[in-house]
Amino acid sequence: MSLLIPSISPEIYRLAPGFRALSIQVTSAPLVDATVGEAALRDACAAVLAGEPQWAQAHLDAWGAVFKSFGAKPKRTPCSAEALRKRVLRDGTLAALDPVVDLYNAVSLRYAIPVGGENSQAYQGSPRLVIAEGNEAFDTLKDGVDTVESPDAGEVVWRDDAGVTCRRWNWRQGVRTRLSASDTSMWFILESLPEMPLDALWAAGTMLTDGLQSMMPGTTFESRLLSAEPA
Repeated sequence: MSLLIPSISPEIYRLAPGFRALSIQVTSAPLVDATVGEAALRDACAAVLAGEPQWAQAHLDAWGAVFKSFGAKPKRTPCSAEALRKRVLRDGTLAALDPVVDLYNAVSLRYAIPVGGENSQAYQGSPRLVIAEGNEAFDTLKDGVDTVESPDAGEVVWRDDAGVTCRRWNWRQGVRTRLSASDTSMWFILESLPEMPLDALWAAGTMLTDGLQSMMPGTTFESRLLSAEPA
């Protein structure tokens, strides 16, 4: 496995004290059971409707405060976890999309945590979480048409050597690194603030890796905790 080594700018820790993330790099095996992700998604939607986890709203409120601190408007562009939960609370369910995408969306819902899933083979250099200058390229879709735009100066973004891979921290993923179950090299990032218990962060990672190994027996992975604290 050729490892991606993600990095986080010191400015990020000043913006969000106590921020920590679980980075998981995966070498996948052939898909054997495509139902695992959809079943996990169905169970996670039920958990959201039951009000779980009990600290979910505190965690999402903390993300809203962080978004405001770099100029984003969380009611209009919420963190990815809040956007998913709002859809489930409104509709009672979330449509299945792709076995792997369904699985990491299920983790996001069950643990009220932003989860990013990326095709690591599409990366140029390693991912890094930084403050945008405002001139970086971000490839996206607008009205179904391929579009290149730039983040706002001062916005928190994930990027690689080629440009931005996710805008407003974890709000919108770009097209270039989008993940599907057919990809053989995957990278996941699970992002939490202190309002989420640390053991819950590790449990979220285990839910993801156990699910991947169930749907793709023989899958291997390596997990790494990223934080301001020394390892």
